[in-house]
Amino acid sequence: MTIPDPGYSMKWQGSSKRKFTGGRLISNRGKQKHELGREAGEPNVDTTRKKQIRTRGGNIKMRLLRCDVASVADPVTGKSKIAKIERVKDNSANLNYIRRNIISKGAIIKTDLGDARVTSRPGQDGVVNAILVAK
Repeated sequence: MTIPDPGYSMKWQGSSKRKFTGGRLISNRGKQKHELGREAGEPNVDTTRKKQIRTRGGNIKMRLLRCDVASVADPVTGKSKIAKIERVKDNSANLNYIRRNIISKGAIIKTDLGDARVTSRPGQDGVVNAILVAK
């Protein structure tokens, strides 16, 4: 008897074994390879490092692992500049992300141009785009 990988069920992104009413749903098949997910990227503030991932259908996804610069847009002037990220000030996705300096969409980052809100999805897009926040 083989013991299944304990992390396999946590990464599985198939349908639930329960109905919306709470009743049991009997599946006509087991878990499939194409329903297997990956861990979240969770990029943090450090020297830039990216990872290329092949997705289903042969497409390419750039996963940002670490980043220290962001493309920051100024809504007043309409111009964009590259700014150095100092730290993560606020992250509504998870309060532990602030302490761990993890950048996600919606996070407020402190840059050398001022505070900015991240508008891109760094773990999916491979870049950090942000817009300056008015003080």
